[in-house]
Order: sequence, then C-alpha cells, then structure tokens
Amino acid sequence: MWLSAALLLLSFPGCLSIQGPALVRGTEQGSVTVRCRYSSRWQTYKKWWCRGAHWNTCSILIQTTGSEKEMKSGRLSIKDNQKNNSFQVTMEMLKQNDTDTYWCGIKKFGTDLGTRVKVHVYSVGKDTMSTSKQLSWPTVDSSADLVSSDLQKRNHYMLLVFVKVPALLILTGAVLWLKRSTQKVPEEQWRHSLCNDLDSELLAKDISP
Repeated sequence: MWLSAALLLLSFPGCLSIQGPALVRGTEQGSVTVRCRYSSRWQTYKKWWCRGAHWNTCSILIQTTGSEKEMKSGRLSIKDNQKNNSFQVTMEMLKQNDTDTYWCGIKKFGTDLGTRVKVHVYSVGKDTMSTSKQLSWPTVDSSADLVSSDLQKRNHYMLLVFVKVPALLILTGAVLWLKRSTQKVPEEQWRHSLCNDLDSELLAKDISP
C-alpha cells in the first residue's frame, strides 16, 4: 500500500521537492501573495510562476534569475528567499478573469519541478456574501448540536425507564431470592431438630412410671 502511495506522489512533478498552497483567494482590485517552499538543494535554481490548467502547456509569466533579486512584470512580482528555502509571487490589481490554475515551478535540467495552485478572485459583493454565509454556519451548527443533545437526553431517559430500571428490579429480586433460599435450609433444620426434641421428651414422659 505504501509503495503505491509513493509511486502516486512521484507521478506528480516536484511534489516532494516543492510545495505550495492548494488554493488562494482574493478580492477584485486587491492582491494575493503565494508562497511556495522547496528543498535546500534548489536554492540557486531559477523559480517561475506559470498559468494554465495543464502542466505541460502552462505559460510562464515571470521567473527569477537564480538570485534573491525581486523581479517584476506588470501586475506580477516574484522574489526568492533562499535562506528560508521559499519564494513568493504577488498578484496585484486582481481581476475576475485572473481566476485560474497556476503553478509554482523550479527550472532545472530535464523536467522542471512544480506544484499546482488555484487562484480564485471574487468581486467585493460576492466576497461579502460568501463571508456572511460562512459566519452563519456556526449558528446552524449550534442548533444542530442542541437538537442532537435533546435526542441524546431523550434516548437516555427511555433507556433508563425501559432497560435500566427493570434490570435493576430483576437483579434485586434475584438477590433477595438467593438470600431467602440460603436462609431456608437452617430454618428447616431448626424445625426438624425442635420436633425431634419434642418427640424425645414426649417419649420419655410416656416411658417414665
């Protein structure tokens, strides 16, 4: 099983060498910053940012020179922080048509390394509605918790009345029955010995002159 998972990871370009956020969100006319991390062996390699749903056909929009110098191109900027093994890409003055699939990448000999990042741009009105919907979720969840709590209490009471109480009564009756049965044998033995004593006394009286 672990071998299959490892092969699956290796099938994606750079999944073990470079990592980034799966999704970033920003408002129209705002900005987003995407930070991607990489292993130390790639510090001096060029880093790039490309756009496109497919890895093989994405279009590189901006890239570094292999140093920590910040590069800018239109509304985009990219800067490598080699000490922290990460680089960041900033997209400014966002537009709704900026919503797309992008890639953080490392240029190397052979096949480049990369990780996919989805960028989602909202208009201010839609983002506000989305935020209000997210804020309303706790209220729904809390009411659901209250309903669940009431059901649990009701089930507990029904269990107590129909199961626990009868079981307790049966157990008590069994204990009392066992107690009486253990006490019954000595009582019968006492009665038997008493009758024998009385018979002996009567017999002695009859025999005596």
